[in-house]
Amino acid sequence: MPGLTTQRRLAAAELKIGESRVWINPDPEVASELSDAITREDIRSQVEAGNIKAKPKKGNSRGRIRARAAKRAYGHCKGAGHRRGAKGARSPRKKQWMTKIRALRKKLCELREGGQIDRHAYRLLYRKSKGGEYRSLAHMNSFIKAKGLARSE
Repeated sequence: MPGLTTQRRLAAAELKIGESRVWINPDPEVASELSDAITREDIRSQVEAGNIKAKPKKGNSRGRIRARAAKRAYGHCKGAGHRRGAKGARSPRKKQWMTKIRALRKKLCELREGGQIDRHAYRLLYRKSKGGEYRSLAHMNSFIKAKGLARSE
């Protein structure tokens, strides 16, 4: 089969793809016809005849990435060797604060609406939580128990 580098280049330009994606019919009967095709018009006619085609794009499989993401969802593949970025970049302080304060405020609302604490205790605890007094929900609950702020019914 003759070298069809010119035809491949012209076909790539006509099909608006890379040269590696140009498929040229390997049939020996068609080879002479293809080697005579030296103009863009000739190439277009060969494309219409089906002797020159564009190969489909190759994609990258995301199967391995999905598998790793599934493992990471339950805490695997997150060791020291897999971390890039500082602790504060991976889990920003603001995000940590937002998560904590929302949990505290939700619990305070539940306690107030359930009648376990009165509105004065609610306000006091709300301000203290806003000021960063409590490390966690457990810490706030222990404070409530220690100070006897919860009403026993």
